[in-house]
Amino acid sequence: MNASKSLSPFRLSSLLRRQKDPILALQLFQNPNSDSTPQPKKSSRYSLLSYDLIITKLGRAKMFDQMDQILHQLKQETRFAPPEIIFCNVISFYGRAHLPDRALQIFDEIPTFRCHRTVKSLNSLLNALLRCGEFEKMWKFFVGIEKYATPDACTYNILMKACCSNEYLDDAWKVLDEMSRKGIPPNSVTMASLIYCLCSNLKLKEAFTLKEDMARVYGVPPTIFVYTSLMKGLCKIGEMSLAFRLKEEMIMRKIKPDAAVYSTLISGLFKLGRKGEVFGLLEEMSEYGCKLNTVTYNAMINGFCKEKDFEAAYKVLDEMVEKGCEPDVISYNVILGGLCQEGKWSEANDLFEDLPRRGCTPDVVSYRIMFTGLCDCRQFREAALILDELIFKGYAPHRLSAHKLVEGLCREGDMELLRTVLTSLGNGNVLHVDTWAMVIAMVYKKEKLSNVSELVDTLLVQ
Repeated sequence: MNASKSLSPFRLSSLLRRQKDPILALQLFQNPNSDSTPQPKKSSRYSLLSYDLIITKLGRAKMFDQMDQILHQLKQETRFAPPEIIFCNVISFYGRAHLPDRALQIFDEIPTFRCHRTVKSLNSLLNALLRCGEFEKMWKFFVGIEKYATPDACTYNILMKACCSNEYLDDAWKVLDEMSRKGIPPNSVTMASLIYCLCSNLKLKEAFTLKEDMARVYGVPPTIFVYTSLMKGLCKIGEMSLAFRLKEEMIMRKIKPDAAVYSTLISGLFKLGRKGEVFGLLEEMSEYGCKLNTVTYNAMINGFCKEKDFEAAYKVLDEMVEKGCEPDVISYNVILGGLCQEGKWSEANDLFEDLPRRGCTPDVVSYRIMFTGLCDCRQFREAALILDELIFKGYAPHRLSAHKLVEGLCREGDMELLRTVLTSLGNGNVLHVDTWAMVIAMVYKKEKLSNVSELVDTLLVQ
């Protein structure tokens, strides 16, 4: 029998690029022969591109143990040194998966691959730590940053975003000042992040001053994101005339308003009870060729639900479908929340059960809305059913809602359902100590000592 012919590095890379299944791609990489007989690995089969392709596929699929094996194999290569971008991507994969320690580890190991670290991998690490919420590790790392690389505008933008995420406004201003001291000019991302944070905290005077300074002092013209942030701040305090004036300023500066701008204005009009003006905005959107998207429709749905006009909200859903804009889970969650707040739990439950037929999969927010709503309406048996499904899907209920359900069952003396609920909470590892203490106290107070004993047994089983 003739020996099977090995794939060339070029052919292997071509096949890897076309293979969508990461598991099959890995099998192909590990055995790049035309038959299924394992062959001794020959490093000459693998090009830098093939390594890059398989690492990317495994990282996107979160197959990190397999990706680590490929990285270990890459470390043994002597024919070439991998470029830094490969490690930037790996760090980003770990960041998206909320694995900060692995991101730090691969950053430390970059030199062992005969690759020089620059500000690119440094920024990738900082961004991964930011995504993971590891702010303390970010700051500790930044203190000695000079020994790794010289920070650039992107570095400071990541720090600015971290400050704004935590609403550390004083620290955000310090980041801007340090950029000036080091001669690193802030860019539109820097300014947009700071202005967004100022507007979120309703420090609109400072935000508008910074907007003017963007062009006058820093030579950076305001972007559409800056205008949208300012409009959101103005809408929150009911200054719609100023918000509309900003929109006109955008148009004058040849910045075309997008759906986010109009959605912000629509939400503001609904908040002030001026829904009659919304249709004029929708006509203007059409004139500018700005197509309504899910965000715009959701703003309208939210507005109608705030006014308790659920019939109009449902009509918006129907219009979305007619216009080819598929409602998302947020569209339905807004209506579910509105119905539950109005005590229309039966209607909300009907809509919730109808979501799969409508092509929408309920998310954790959907379940929490229904569970909280049913508890508030004292529909404890229905709430227990939702709780069981919620726990089964790996979600956790809001602590106060779970406490309210248990308290209600204790007061009603429904010991059988109470035991079922406690079991569900125990299975989900979300049975809090204070809730359990409340159960023991209330049941003991009613002198149902045997029931207390049974409940203690239930807890011990969990």
